[in-house]
Amino acid sequence: MKLLLDTHTALWLFNEHEKLPGKVKDCLLDEGNTLHISVVSAWEVAIKTSLGKLSGFNGGVRTFLSAIGQFPIDLLAVMPRHVELVESLPFLHRDPFDRLLVAAAITENMTLLTADPHIHKYAVAWMWQ
Repeated sequence: MKLLLDTHTALWLFNEHEKLPGKVKDCLLDEGNTLHISVVSAWEVAIKTSLGKLSGFNGGVRTFLSAIGQFPIDLLAVMPRHVELVESLPFLHRDPFDRLLVAAAITENMTLLTADPHIHKYAVAWMWQ
């Protein structure tokens, strides 16, 4: 299964956070799955770090990108087809980062790993518990 990690999922993975449910941990450790993090998440970390809104994760975007390299995770580029899909998504979620992650997951046929309760409103494969 191709899994796209939401930004908070990646941060919790890197910090071995207790908020990761067992099913999600199992999916992250299953070698049959491929893990992906969008460059959108790195952008979100950079912005939230600069605004002082990212508690519990020290080091900012450089540390985030370095952590990606320590796991079997592919960094997913933002593609024009992702941006094009954002334009036609219903406006069910206000967060532009999450909207782009939804579009990437749909376009790339990935399951989005997210605790965000608004994501299920979209026609996207997602998983949390």
